[in-house]
Amino acid sequence: MSSPYLHTQRKPLGIEAAARLIPGAAFACVQKVRRETSESAVFRSLVASRPAVRAGTQLAGLRTERGTRNVLIVGAGGVGRRIASYLEMHPGMERVFCGFLDDRKPLGKDIIGRTMHLAQLARTGFVDEVILAAPHDRDLTLRVLHAAQRLRLDVKLALDLFGCEPAREMERIGGIPVISLHEERLPVVGLLLKRALDVVAAVVSLLLLSPALGLIAILIKLNSSGPALYAAQRAGRKGRAFRCYKFRTMVKDADVLKNELRVQNQRQGPFFKIKDDPRITRIGRFLRRYSVDELPQLFNVLKGEMSLVGPRPHPLDDFSAYTIEHLPRLDVTPGITGLWQVTARRDPSFQAGMHLDVEYIQRWSFGLDLKILWKTVWEVLRGSGD
Repeated sequence: MSSPYLHTQRKPLGIEAAARLIPGAAFACVQKVRRETSESAVFRSLVASRPAVRAGTQLAGLRTERGTRNVLIVGAGGVGRRIASYLEMHPGMERVFCGFLDDRKPLGKDIIGRTMHLAQLARTGFVDEVILAAPHDRDLTLRVLHAAQRLRLDVKLALDLFGCEPAREMERIGGIPVISLHEERLPVVGLLLKRALDVVAAVVSLLLLSPALGLIAILIKLNSSGPALYAAQRAGRKGRAFRCYKFRTMVKDADVLKNELRVQNQRQGPFFKIKDDPRITRIGRFLRRYSVDELPQLFNVLKGEMSLVGPRPHPLDDFSAYTIEHLPRLDVTPGITGLWQVTARRDPSFQAGMHLDVEYIQRWSFGLDLKILWKTVWEVLRGSGD
């Protein structure tokens, strides 16, 4: 997004130079800028070095399993550290401690940012929940709560009862009572229907199409050397890597040739595609035109790594070029088809595809999935693939 402000090309004066020009009474302001600049550098260093929050390289370090929740704790005092220690020692809680946010303690080790960094860290770390362990700071609590609500994160408040027992039963983490301040409501029924449709449709399709799938595999082998199936790492939900299956439509060393062809990329943003790609085989062009090459991804659907409908999973090298505003598309399970495929499939803009993916996530309903599947059938029959 371009800035609404106009900037002149002027070289910054620098802190030391500014100090020489500022009277002694104002020198404290320069020192404050120096501390903030240094702290900003520490923050960037921590983000770059911590796997769970490393933008663009989350796949190398984020090791959470499906169903687990990534947690940030606000407040690195005694209560916060007791909660963090308990989570790290009890993986059965299905919560993964990602780090502390603290506005007073120095950055370093497990204190990975200030509360003003919540949005960046929550997005790059695929955070699901924030636990407030600094409940005596009213302004901080309200500020974090409102920010977390905008980010659609669950928020819990840790209570220090000074050794007293609460009058009623409540959730505890490491013996510390916590109450929920905000919970994102999930469309449970719709999600169950979506998963049921995925499983039933995948099983029925694989059974009915098995003879055709076998024939396609034979034709691929006859047309060019190499395996009939192509399995490559893709970025899935929350940035988890998974092996995405396709019928091979390119020559055997296509991945090696990709770097040589990047200068011809016709897509904008972190996405690679060129017209008349020389790596595509003769049978591959037919399979791509009618999207038949995607059929093996029905196995990914059965494994729960993909859904019938959702944002398309990108290769890891494309994913490594994501910026923070691209990460929301990883909030959901990727799909074989999606809103972009049935509305703007030939649009070369990555941002246009991103906009449609986010629109799908925000508008999602079981009915929308059915509508996209119906439109996909028409797109496949008219051979709109490339």
